[in-house]
Amino acid sequence: MEGYSQTITGGKTKRYVQFLEITDDPELMEQYRYWHSEAHHWKEIRDGIRAVGILEMELYMLGNRLVMIVDAPADFNWQEAMDKLATLPRQAEWEAFVARFQGCSSEARSDEKWQQAERIFRLY
Repeated sequence: MEGYSQTITGGKTKRYVQFLEITDDPELMEQYRYWHSEAHHWKEIRDGIRAVGILEMELYMLGNRLVMIVDAPADFNWQEAMDKLATLPRQAEWEAFVARFQGCSSEARSDEKWQQAERIFRLY
């Protein structure tokens, strides 16, 4: 495996790691991948993620399991950011759109779907 390039910041950041299982259907999983690709993502969603202060976000997929890694400034407030994100252009529309892959209510916000992971090890 070749790995993935990372940008290293000079200051302190917070990292959030979250999990979500999507519907275990190969066609839906492929569509989910398609709608998150560089060529087909919704620009307003990417802009909104940056607008709430998130520095970097990555999604990884293994079968129907997803891992989201979010890096944000050290003073980042998760709940405030998610409250703001929910009000930004097309965000509710996006959440309703991806709900069909995620097997949840079309009314659910991003922070209601994804489950925060607990870090239990760090290599210093």
